[in-house]
Amino acid sequence: MLKLHSRCNLACRYCYVYRNVDQSWREQPVTMSREVVDLAAKRIAEHAQRHRPPYVTIIFHGGEPLLAGADFIAATATAIRVAAEPFTRVDLRIQTNGVLLDEALLAVLAEHRIRVGVSLDGGLAANDQHRVFANGHGSFQAVARALRLLNEERHRPSYGGILCTINVANDPLGVYRDLIAFQPPRMNFLLPHGNWSAPPPGRSTMGTGTPYADWLIPIFDEWYRTYPQQTTVRLFESIIDMVLGGATSSEAVGFGPDGLIVIECDGSIEQNDSLKTTVDGGAATGMHLRDSTFDEVNELPIFRAQQAGPAALSTTCQACPLVELCGVGLYAHRYRADNGFDNPSVYCPDLMALISHIRGRVLFDLTRSGQPVSSGA
Repeated sequence: MLKLHSRCNLACRYCYVYRNVDQSWREQPVTMSREVVDLAAKRIAEHAQRHRPPYVTIIFHGGEPLLAGADFIAATATAIRVAAEPFTRVDLRIQTNGVLLDEALLAVLAEHRIRVGVSLDGGLAANDQHRVFANGHGSFQAVARALRLLNEERHRPSYGGILCTINVANDPLGVYRDLIAFQPPRMNFLLPHGNWSAPPPGRSTMGTGTPYADWLIPIFDEWYRTYPQQTTVRLFESIIDMVLGGATSSEAVGFGPDGLIVIECDGSIEQNDSLKTTVDGGAATGMHLRDSTFDEVNELPIFRAQQAGPAALSTTCQACPLVELCGVGLYAHRYRADNGFDNPSVYCPDLMALISHIRGRVLFDLTRSGQPVSSGA
């Protein structure tokens, strides 16, 4: 993940970058320099040359990465492809709030084969509760314009999908149907960041309620029974894949390798930036592109701890029958101030309820169809 621009043109009320304990964005340059871009391209290429992966995914991120400008984005894409593509396929993506997307920008993104993911939390009322400009005005209309452009035939190949952060105050099926209306090829629902010391909205650390599972399950049921399906939903498909004996593609469930390395605007190398919601400096490694290879970063104990699988989990989680499917959720969501990450996810009841529901539906259908049940189930 390359943080091309450290500032944003929205002021989302739940933003984990600007409205949380870690305020290191204030010390970052506004835009990544060409020197840092070249260093990043060099490190990506050397890693690809050494390990020869079939592909490497590069996500342009922020802040709001489109604020870096079309020329800078194009130059960054070119630098990375020229350096790395002798050794691997480069999968370029950009995650944006969509406000600045227009015909000219989409033409540049298409030319450089950059797929576009857009953040949107539902229809006008749902989205504009939190995703607002600094003056408090909602962003829905601007984003909806961008999504309609992306869905036009000439731009459709660039359309990566929609990311929605869950707000349990909103009607789940209303949100899902409003998002489906934009015909995203892919969709994902994100649990809002929180932990045991700073619980997410509606999630009591003392209770056994399942507000987030209760929100997601109606969406799953509608998505699952719709044929042909209108979109893919990463969270749901990852759980189904694991039930059928496969692997997860989501960091929110299962034990897929967490291979994300974040490059900040100044060239510093960090962990998954969700860790900025735990403590000040929670994502920092103290390493920089100038001095460190990605292999050296990956050997740090803090990275190894996130990749250690069930053996590194709390005793509560190791004893859970769903641990292989759950994976204890996102690493940042396990944090508690007195003992670090040696805990179940703050979303534990929700994850158990959602996984159990999906597992039950899939196993019922397998049994009804006479198909053998895999070991993953």
